[in-house]
Amino acid sequence: MPDPSIIKQIKRCVLIPVMARSRVGHFVEAQILERVGVDYIDESEVLAIADEDNFINKHNFGCPFVCGCKNLGDALRRVREGAAMIRTQGDLLGTGNIAETVKNVRSVMGEIRILNNMDEDEVFAFSKEIAAPYDLVAQTKQMGRLPVVHFAAGGIVTPADAALMMQLGCDGVFVGSEVFDNGSDPYKRVRGIVEAVRHYNDPHVLVENSCGLEEQMAGLNVSEETMEPFGEGGA
Repeated sequence: MPDPSIIKQIKRCVLIPVMARSRVGHFVEAQILERVGVDYIDESEVLAIADEDNFINKHNFGCPFVCGCKNLGDALRRVREGAAMIRTQGDLLGTGNIAETVKNVRSVMGEIRILNNMDEDEVFAFSKEIAAPYDLVAQTKQMGRLPVVHFAAGGIVTPADAALMMQLGCDGVFVGSEVFDNGSDPYKRVRGIVEAVRHYNDPHVLVENSCGLEEQMAGLNVSEETMEPFGEGGA
């Protein structure tokens, strides 16, 4: 959990909503953050886990929570606990590698597509298989999507990354501190990501906001060490 005094300073300086992280299962940290006045609490697996078996009962709070997931079962269990937003999480190390995020987003979306094509009688077995509440599984099938706002996070450092997540079906993206690690103009990159989320299906906007980012993307080149295992097995 960040120092509450820093959160107070930030809230005095900005007009946008402020989100702060608590450790998984640490409901006292969440109580402190809510009392300080944050707009959202991120029960974040990026931090150390305080309770290995239990997540926070988010129904006990007035402040909305965002929680991470890697598959549909994770997502719906967090929604049952009271999460108002779901963040499909990829890379936790801040390396700018989007591969894990793509894998997990495709996993969630793929399971939703499978669910949508099921007969009603099959939904019971499917909810048991993914260890998720039946009523939320049925609601997801009816809506054709998660019943809450769905973000992607991890390794999203370029406008193209953001547009990719949106085209895969996410409602928005989270960007981390890695967007500031490469290049001399992080503002340009962040502004480009914002525009890419707004116009993710417009190639003209994507081209315009991707130009001039060569320096910022210099650290994202795939190394030979990475390419060699990827090509093993005749792939």
